[in-house]
Amino acid sequence: MKSESELLYLRPAGQAVFKDTGITKFGERLKAWNGEPFQGYGLIGVPLSKPSISHSGAAFAPEVMRAVFKNTATFAVEDGIDLAETPIVDFGDILMHVTDVRECHTRITSTIKQVVCANPDVIPIILGGDHSITCPALSGFKAAKGQTVGVIQFDAHHDLRNREDGGPSNGTPFRGLIESGTLAPEHLIQIGIRNFANSRVYYDYAVQHGVNVYTMKDVREKGVMAIVKEAYEKLAKAVDIVYLSVDIDVLDQAYAPGCPAISPGGMTTDDLFAAVKWLGGQEKTQAIDIVEIDPKQDFRDMTSRVGVYTFLAFLIGKEKRRRFNVK
Repeated sequence: MKSESELLYLRPAGQAVFKDTGITKFGERLKAWNGEPFQGYGLIGVPLSKPSISHSGAAFAPEVMRAVFKNTATFAVEDGIDLAETPIVDFGDILMHVTDVRECHTRITSTIKQVVCANPDVIPIILGGDHSITCPALSGFKAAKGQTVGVIQFDAHHDLRNREDGGPSNGTPFRGLIESGTLAPEHLIQIGIRNFANSRVYYDYAVQHGVNVYTMKDVREKGVMAIVKEAYEKLAKAVDIVYLSVDIDVLDQAYAPGCPAISPGGMTTDDLFAAVKWLGGQEKTQAIDIVEIDPKQDFRDMTSRVGVYTFLAFLIGKEKRRRFNVK
């Protein structure tokens, strides 16, 4: 007969309802940073969406994506690789100021710089937040590295708006990086730019300043893999480090309902995952941010899952190179 203590079925809140000992979930492997120098992959949440020019709850995305991790297995059957023992820590979220956007951006730059300086062998995986975070995040990353950085941007929009009309917003990150001298315009490659999402003014700005632009027509006609290989080859000859910036609105609205700026005619998740996986497997690709996921507009966490799978695709590419030298 069982004792009274053995019949107590309480468990800590937040744990899985059912535990299969044969399956490892990614959330089980994700541990908080202990303050010691770390070599591997580091999650950094940037819960900011106040600067969004459209209604956005993207500040909630890091929290929801972490919840999705808890229900995501570590084994990638298509690639024959298990991420269960992958060296990864969670640095936590950057504390945002309640009202001051510029102070929020200052905190992002400072924190990313300090984290990378303290952990020079870490590969940052930055969970936004709206796209405004890329300007301060990349600024901090470059300051810590002290090297030239190029960007491959997956996006429906140029994000080259002027900063006079409304200050730094999710429409201005790459304008800010170019005007500050952090990023040379010819070291910015935009993939997925599409119809009825941009103005002639900002397209002309991109062309006149030497930004490399691939539209969705280019993606359809040339294929996304041909484009990313061409893009990486160009940057690898010119810069020390490649930084990926993935705006989820690069996807067709069917794949990303929880995105503030959804529209038809975008990429498929298959194309995005394949592109990010391949880029993750390249030596100079050393950081990624994933932005513009709004859990408040999402359906059954569909878009947050896309964000998590994008991050995992990057990880698979990196780990296949690290473990098996597969590029």
